[in-house]
Amino acid sequence: AVQLAATFEPDLALIDVAMPGMNGIDATAQIRVVSTGTRVIALSMYADDHYLRRMLDAGAQGYVLKNEATVDLIQAIRTVLAGAVFLSPAIAAGTRTAPLRRAEADQALLTKRERDVLRLLALGRRTKEIGAELGISAKTVETYRSRVMLKLGIDNLAGLVRFAIRAGILPTDS
Repeated sequence: AVQLAATFEPDLALIDVAMPGMNGIDATAQIRVVSTGTRVIALSMYADDHYLRRMLDAGAQGYVLKNEATVDLIQAIRTVLAGAVFLSPAIAAGTRTAPLRRAEADQALLTKRERDVLRLLALGRRTKEIGAELGISAKTVETYRSRVMLKLGIDNLAGLVRFAIRAGILPTDS
């Protein structure tokens, strides 16, 4: 998506928040750099403020919930192309009920290196050990750990371990 935006400079890009490889948040930020005129609408199953805020911070001008896309997408496109911000009405009204978050979708938000650091953390490795194994500094390991915690909305190691098990990053027999 980023390469296509750089090549074709489209007026609009529809980006899924949870994509394999590069997540939609990072893709949006890069698209806004390589094609400054491209407006971005996020499509997401996440109704929580964490993902909404991160997509808007990355440069998205619209945020449409997938379960409301059949009703809202045309209006979102018109609104964003007119230069305004569009949020799915359930989000804008604050009356949403957050859909269940799936570990697989959350995992797609992480880069390969973030998943590697998460796996090693969940295995009980120390920061210096992780750094040595991955060929990065301890400070860089801590940066990755912070990013993972922010992206997943998890604020402690036990939560990271539970997530790693649920997402299949750490098998239950490890």
